Amino acid sequence: MAVILVACRLVGMVARKLGQPQVVGEMIAGVLLGPSLLGQLWPGAAEWIFTKESRSILYVGAQLGVGLYMFLVGLEFRTDHFRSRARSAACVSIAGMLVPFLLGALLVPWLREVPGIFSPKLRHFEAALFLGAAIAITAFPMLARIISERGLSGTPLGTLALAAGAIDDAAAWCVLAVVLATFGASQPMVVGGFTIGAELVAIGGSLLYGIVALTIGKRLLAGLGRRAERDAGVSDAMLAVVLALFCLAAWYADIIGVHAVFGGFILGIAMPRGVFADDIRKKLEPFAVVFLLPMFFTFSGLNTQLDLLVDPRLLLVGGAILLASMLGKFVACWAAARLNGEDSATALAVGTLMNARGLMELIIINIGLQHGIIGEALFSILVMMAIVTTLMATPLFERVYGRKMPRGSSV
Repeated sequence: MAVILVACRLVGMVARKLGQPQVVGEMIAGVLLGPSLLGQLWPGAAEWIFTKESRSILYVGAQLGVGLYMFLVGLEFRTDHFRSRARSAACVSIAGMLVPFLLGALLVPWLREVPGIFSPKLRHFEAALFLGAAIAITAFPMLARIISERGLSGTPLGTLALAAGAIDDAAAWCVLAVVLATFGASQPMVVGGFTIGAELVAIGGSLLYGIVALTIGKRLLAGLGRRAERDAGVSDAMLAVVLALFCLAAWYADIIGVHAVFGGFILGIAMPRGVFADDIRKKLEPFAVVFLLPMFFTFSGLNTQLDLLVDPRLLLVGGAILLASMLGKFVACWAAARLNGEDSATALAVGTLMNARGLMELIIINIGLQHGIIGEALFSILVMMAIVTTLMATPLFERVYGRKMPRGSSV
């Protein structure tokens, strides 16, 4: 953990000096600690640091970290973004989903013939849905931070980008849940002598959880918000209750066959806002982001083998997916924004922000690898795609929209 934390901090520091977010540096640090660099230059040290026993512990910490992170993302999810720009946001989001899914469907017949890309058990439509979701996902937390740091919250661009990003990611997670369900990530359930299929367990269980959490659960949880307002903060006892609820939500999502992160994300959305949400973030975010998330980046890096891309065929696959990811998402979102009356700079900025994948991409492809949907070759290709598109976001945004930022906003 000392090696992981120091590497993530150092590479993150370099990333910030180059105008990139800390998270980009940590994503790169994770890859550098894996077989792509450390494993090549000093294999003995890599084996000594990341032993078989330590990897199992790293996996648990990584899952806890990414689950808590998605809970915090849900806690920041604001439905009020939809009201003022609902039509434009829906159009941008739908375009940013349809085009990547179409490109994914066109690439799948070719990709299924390449070894190490998809599981042989995966059906065509499942492969197309997964690849489409992987291409269509947006780094919503990063998008929100760029908007906030530059003083663009509440502006037409800020509202449009946040609403479109939220719709986009919610749809991508729903698609991933369908893929996991149809691929058999959950087990059939026997109720009263009747066997309920794995797909129905996952899809029905997800719908039931979402509806209950966002209706009855939201009203019940509102009491925590009122108590936090009264006490001017969240007590240790209340924090313990929240963490217990998070663990139960993650457990439920896991046993129905979707993934633990879904449980945490939906619970975060259902939680009360105001003093309660602010204090929960203040208590959990530093440990989750500084200590636990680097474990996730490193675990992803240990599964990333960039030397596989030396194969000309895989290099071609990587280039095709990167091109489809960048052009499909950027062009579709830019065109939809323009068609809805946005000026050129705003449309370009929206396309740029929606094109970043960041941590959300790593989460979705780790789930795919964990469930055997994709192979190590496609995993490595999609890690590189996530890093490249995320690296592009900040400088491109500055170029197309920087000069239009409000006075006094943070650069």
